[in-house]
Amino acid sequence: MSLTWRQKFNKVFKLPLDTSHSIDAISNMTKINKSILQEAYNRGVGASKTNPESVRNKTTFRKRKEGYALSQRLSPEAWGYGRMYGLVMSNPKQAGEGKPDRDLYLEALKNKKN
Repeated sequence: MSLTWRQKFNKVFKLPLDTSHSIDAISNMTKINKSILQEAYNRGVGASKTNPESVRNKTTFRKRKEGYALSQRLSPEAWGYGRMYGLVMSNPKQAGEGKPDRDLYLEALKNKKN
């Protein structure tokens, strides 16, 4: 199984792979404004509600076309954090040209805190 975006983040920052972080902590570590991270999180929560078949299985993190039963899906909050970690780690499916979080990615690059 490949690493999740959170695990990749932790690897870059030399932390235990399964360590969780608050939005404030991620903002402090990455120097990305909290408001940008919060928007990525909010978009993830919203996407999990409006497009539930896109939400991955909570144990395998795999996706399938027909989706999963509600009890098998990641929570909206977990989906939000995943989207936020993906943005921070420059996930090309989010931050690439024409992708849904490209605007946030460009804003994050432009407005990194000193």
